[in-house]
Amino acid sequence: MNKETRQCVRQMNAMGREGRPFLFLIDYEMEQPLVVPLDELDPKQILYEIEGKGNLPPMVFPSKEQVVFECRPPAFDDYQIRFDGVMAHLKKGESCLINLTQPVEVHTNLSLYEIFLRSKARFKLWFDERFVVFSPEPFVCIEAGKIHTFPMKGTLDATLPDATTRLLNDSKELAEHHSSVELLSHDLRKVAKNVRTERFRYVETIETLRGSLLQTSSHISGTLRAGYVGRLGSAVVALLPAGSIAGAPKAASVEIIRRWEGYRRGYYTGIFGRFDGQKLESGVMIRFIEKQNDGLVFKAGGGITVNSTVQREYNELLAKVALPFR
Repeated sequence: MNKETRQCVRQMNAMGREGRPFLFLIDYEMEQPLVVPLDELDPKQILYEIEGKGNLPPMVFPSKEQVVFECRPPAFDDYQIRFDGVMAHLKKGESCLINLTQPVEVHTNLSLYEIFLRSKARFKLWFDERFVVFSPEPFVCIEAGKIHTFPMKGTLDATLPDATTRLLNDSKELAEHHSSVELLSHDLRKVAKNVRTERFRYVETIETLRGSLLQTSSHISGTLRAGYVGRLGSAVVALLPAGSIAGAPKAASVEIIRRWEGYRRGYYTGIFGRFDGQKLESGVMIRFIEKQNDGLVFKAGGGITVNSTVQREYNELLAKVALPFR
């Protein structure tokens, strides 16, 4: 654990003991964590909404007549090289699930601020016009001595015939989801006891500018030891990186990701959340657009198993490159 992460843990633990509300962001590489008391949060730098609550501005931003949103897909041949590299490790048994992601160039007539205001998502974050997040995926919720996590794995176009049945009956998606649930259950046992799957593989709908997507999630819970509010930072960081965006086993999968993705994720696939003095809620930073020197990139990806095919995974990656509003 580097000094930045240690400081983040100390701050979260201290404010948890004090019952002082705070917002936190932890990037995937855990090199730039940020913890800010809610009463010191500057809305000119950070806007957030978590499960319907946040520091949203009181105004309604005027809408443009027509939204422009275009993407320039990464070269299929380049994606295949990365996919094949990951698949070689899977076939050797070094991992059973690897989350492979890539940056996709996008162009839009909306600012990141406008995208934030328009977006419909459970976990939204705008960070100083550097990036915007509109994530459907919870990470952990801690309340009343219990910790809950909700791994999300499995995506399908909702407009396909019998889409829900097709998604639930897909053997590849089922295997991927099983691996993710097993990994997250293992992670929770690091900080909690009586870990159990409360609900396995339910379907949720996500609306985007291009149409609706179906995704499957599960609910896992565990019981925390007394005094857990003074160990909020320790508990959260012990679970990172989030299993759903890494792979299983986690350590080997993270190393494979580092070797084959070919770029740094930064805050993408990190986590952010809020402690309100009693309850901690957090989300995984997927559905992520970042401003770079030469324009905007939408970072996206999906889980790869030995049963994956390159064309299907490439198509799924592109399907996720969409704004979460009609």
